[in-house]
Amino acid sequence: MTVSPSRAPRADWTRNHEQLLAAAREVVTRDGAEASLEEIARRAGVGSATLHRHFPSRRALLDEVFHHGITELCARAEHIAARADSRTALNRWLEDLAAYATETRGLAEALATDTPPVGGCHGLIRRTAAHLLDAATAAGTLTQPVDLDDLLTLTNAVSLAAGGDPHRARRVFRIVAAGL
Repeated sequence: MTVSPSRAPRADWTRNHEQLLAAAREVVTRDGAEASLEEIARRAGVGSATLHRHFPSRRALLDEVFHHGITELCARAEHIAARADSRTALNRWLEDLAAYATETRGLAEALATDTPPVGGCHGLIRRTAAHLLDAATAAGTLTQPVDLDDLLTLTNAVSLAAGGDPHRARRVFRIVAAGL
């Protein structure tokens, strides 16, 4: 359910939304992206219809659960790019993404869908990666042409293969990046 920008949400709407998000963070952290929506609603003390009014899809719920961390991760790209050459900046940020997706249970699975949306977490990640990739390509620092979708798929595959170990994700990504 969206709230009109000209009208503040009702107190019960805000309370339910916050309770749903808190419950979702807890359950997704434990069970991953396929966490039970019914359990999330139950833990929040609301019915499943209320959950669906706030979050019309699992994707919408996961986007909000992961939004803060992804926003911070994407903001770090500017700092990395200001301190390193374009290829190094791209590699460091993708390594950070692989590690973050590995340690944030459910994120790698949520990002592995066939049809990523333009907005939300997927959109933030895509725009950040595209900016860094474009800079590296323009500088001629990549040894071969690289497709954005392939690069993000590869990074996500590293996250999934790391089995919850962000240090392993970083090691494996460095091996992969050596080929870029």
